[in-house]
Amino acid sequence: MNERREAQRTIGLFGATGVGVGAIVGGGILALAGVAFAATGPAALLAFALNGVIALLTAWSFARLASRFPESGGCYTFAKKVMSIETAFVIGWIVWFASIVAGVLYAFGFGAFLVLAIDGVYQARSMAPPSWLADHRLVTLFAAAATAFYTVGLLRKAGGGGTLINVGKVCVFGILIAAGLWRLVGSPGAPITEQLRPFFANGAFGLVQAMGFTFIALQGFDLIAAIGGEVKDPARNIPRAMFGSLVIALLIYIPLLLVVATVGVPQGTTVAELGAQRPEAIVAVAAQQFLGGFGFWLVIVAGILSMLSALQANLLAASRVVQSMARDRTLPHWIEVTGQKRGTPHWAVLVTTAIVLLVLLSVKDMATIGAASSLIFLLTFALAHGIAMLAGKRTSDGRRRRVAAASLVTPIIGGIACAALAIFQGVSVPAAGLITCAWLAVGGLLYLSFFARRAQSVDALSLAVDAELVRLRGRSPLVLVPVANPANAEAMVALADALAPPIVGRVLLLTTMLQPQEGDEVGAASLANAQSVLRETLTASFARRLRPELLTTVSASPWEEIVRVARTHRCESLLLGLSDLTNETVRARLEGVVGDVASDVVILRAPHGWRLHDVKRVLVPVAGRGGHDALRARLLGSIHRLGAREVTLLRVLPASATDREFAQARQALARTARDEAPRGCQIIVDRSDDAAGAIAGHAAQSDLVVLGIRRAGKQRKAFGDFAISIADRTSCGIVMISCRD
Repeated sequence: MNERREAQRTIGLFGATGVGVGAIVGGGILALAGVAFAATGPAALLAFALNGVIALLTAWSFARLASRFPESGGCYTFAKKVMSIETAFVIGWIVWFASIVAGVLYAFGFGAFLVLAIDGVYQARSMAPPSWLADHRLVTLFAAAATAFYTVGLLRKAGGGGTLINVGKVCVFGILIAAGLWRLVGSPGAPITEQLRPFFANGAFGLVQAMGFTFIALQGFDLIAAIGGEVKDPARNIPRAMFGSLVIALLIYIPLLLVVATVGVPQGTTVAELGAQRPEAIVAVAAQQFLGGFGFWLVIVAGILSMLSALQANLLAASRVVQSMARDRTLPHWIEVTGQKRGTPHWAVLVTTAIVLLVLLSVKDMATIGAASSLIFLLTFALAHGIAMLAGKRTSDGRRRRVAAASLVTPIIGGIACAALAIFQGVSVPAAGLITCAWLAVGGLLYLSFFARRAQSVDALSLAVDAELVRLRGRSPLVLVPVANPANAEAMVALADALAPPIVGRVLLLTTMLQPQEGDEVGAASLANAQSVLRETLTASFARRLRPELLTTVSASPWEEIVRVARTHRCESLLLGLSDLTNETVRARLEGVVGDVASDVVILRAPHGWRLHDVKRVLVPVAGRGGHDALRARLLGSIHRLGAREVTLLRVLPASATDREFAQARQALARTARDEAPRGCQIIVDRSDDAAGAIAGHAAQSDLVVLGIRRAGKQRKAFGDFAISIADRTSCGIVMISCRD
């Protein structure tokens, strides 16, 4: 029944570091060094160094989050733990897009370097390059071929960071740096210092401009968090891999920039002028200055290897982000399915690749979409800092006091820096902001139209099963329990305990005394009943180690008082007890309450002596129309949290239903079981023209039936004939649920 398979932890420290090195080192510096020098001159060294500080601060927040939540999905997973599922979708949607666009950029970069290499071969042989080599479609063809190649690799193996390619490109960069530093040491001091003047070619604005344009060159450490569910010993290896990959990148970038700015500049020009004239080839030109033609080919090799490793890392990370989103139903569920043989998320990989290829074939202005990618990553990093602060403040153990200062100061500094660079990027390249807004608009429309209902159900089940998740989101849900009948006190308290998450959830027990009538000054009967109710509810609460809040009020209309208290205290849930649905007066008043409150409503009909603790078999009739999915999932998860239960989902079709309709209903019920019920849930599809009778027949073998009822309005009835008929034909406990509007 369950298609979901947990990812195996197969990637060690070396492989995780390889993912970061593969994504960071090479492509960014080769593509953006010239842009940085053109913007600020030799101060590009300072721009990269400052970006390195911001990246290290961001890696600190990512490392803390990834250590605490060692699951695949990266920033999307962090947002899901600490914020709402809707916010998590937005973040996951933009992270997925950013990784896709980064993959497109590196695929195009590979194609461009390969074309440059072919052209270099013709030039070396003193031959005129063929005309087809100048066709831009050739770059696209090479880019698509590289994407397809790595897609096949990711389908066959979960993979790490492309070890051989990473080692190869680091060695090539090492040779370039060593040769440049050797030339630098042997050069006269005066000409070298002259090349570094003026250090700030365009003042402070140029420095900030260079930082905004080039921060993307240090992006990639976050991809380690995106595959966190596949990393061995994640609490140790993920932080080490993140910081390790960043340090390796900075140890390559800063010396390389120094070499380019000094011994790599031809006489008679400055590095700022060279960057403005040939921004995409500045490293190759610099290498030719101190290594001749050999230096040119080293840069070509470094470029090809860098683009390939970054492409692989971004495809890997993007597929894991979309897989995590599908697991939570914020995207179609079939995307999360992993292959039975190799355990790779083949649909996630294929969907990601399809969008990469679509962008490859349709995008014309790569500079703008590259700026959009940089803007999105900066926004994501700023959000990650905010999430880290929230997670630190909501930590429930002693670690909070030990790391309180770092948990606040580091994310604040890093978050402000990332947000400032993002704002600068949006102002500098307005089209990047428009692309980002358009992508978000498409995602929001898809989510609201197709994914919201299922995602909210899965999220409700997670919240019900894991109380720590409720704490991390900063919630303290309140369950209002009006109790008027002492005989129902134990059953009501037990169900309230299930609905309120442990530790963070609250239960408000309401006892309402009737306002004394004329001639009955003290309301003796009402007072005696209230005392009995309080005694029984407190006894039941203390037996369950529950510490409820108590509220006793006086009112001429207890039903109106329930509505008033629910509104005043902003209760998330309202739990009502009902012993007789056949009483039309009581039913009408109850329908009025259900229609007037803004809370989820749970109504319990418990037979004498019924105890939630003794429930073993739960029957859940599902009509297939939706509306109660999230509340149903929350209720089933809450009951399951108290102990293992056998849950059966039941769908009743007309006797005339065809085999095809029967199969479709079974598939739909299986999806509902995956999304809304704890694992091990059974499903049954019956054919009968008496749906209520069929449900009652299965209820005879159950201890509890969970029914959905319509949200009542002023002119609508919550309890239709169908619900009343089931209640009349069953003797077990019944819980009726109605979601808030």
